[in-house]
Amino acid sequence: MGIYVITGATSGIGAKTASILKEQGHEVVNIDLKGGDINANLASKEGRAAAIDELHKRYPDGIDAMICNAGVSAANGSIPLIISLNYFGATEMAIGVRDLLEKRGGNCVVISSNTIAQGAARMDVVGMLNNQADEDRILDLVKDYDPATAHAFYAATKYALARWARRMSADWGARGVRVNAVAPGNVRTAMTDQLTDEMLVAVRALPVPTNYGGDPLMDPTEIANAIAFLSSPEARGINGVVLFVDGGTDALLHSEKVY
Repeated sequence: MGIYVITGATSGIGAKTASILKEQGHEVVNIDLKGGDINANLASKEGRAAAIDELHKRYPDGIDAMICNAGVSAANGSIPLIISLNYFGATEMAIGVRDLLEKRGGNCVVISSNTIAQGAARMDVVGMLNNQADEDRILDLVKDYDPATAHAFYAATKYALARWARRMSADWGARGVRVNAVAPGNVRTAMTDQLTDEMLVAVRALPVPTNYGGDPLMDPTEIANAIAFLSSPEARGINGVVLFVDGGTDALLHSEKVY
């Protein structure tokens, strides 16, 4: 059985993924702000470094998967937190344990969002994240933006994260480590419980075809099953993919797009 590390597995999609993997007999390590097997603030450089160091101490012979799930929604309103946790909290954790993944021929799954295909992302921010990745400089540039614009920054972090996975996949794959991204649709989690009335209207305006006539939000288990599969040895041939797990919302909006 494998050793699977998941960030943000105390609740929501992460918790469901952890439950599925445990039922399969794997050892699961939850890294979260609180309630985790390793408690760390992944929105900070110090927190990430401590978590990475602890993983190296516990698993010197390697791990099988790094699932970067921790994140905050636009409803949080803190643009610096959105950027630090959603993007750097994922990429820096993945980079920090790549050597452990190489030891066991493991893989990395990052959690993006189907908002990346909806044109809402600040592409200038995406460019800074992917091409400069200077966290301190980027945070200084965005700190005074109106929190009401947080959705554009949220989408930017998720777009940049999906692009990061695509960019890393060939190099990491050649070293025996697969990298993929999962792009969930609107899911019922603690995050969506924080949505404002205005945001809920937007959610309902983007129907989930598989839920037509019913709940406008998907169940976290639907996303977790896809993550568990993508991080398993059975998905050995899948690398560099952004897998939309949104009940067909992206296909509805972009029916002519085939890649």
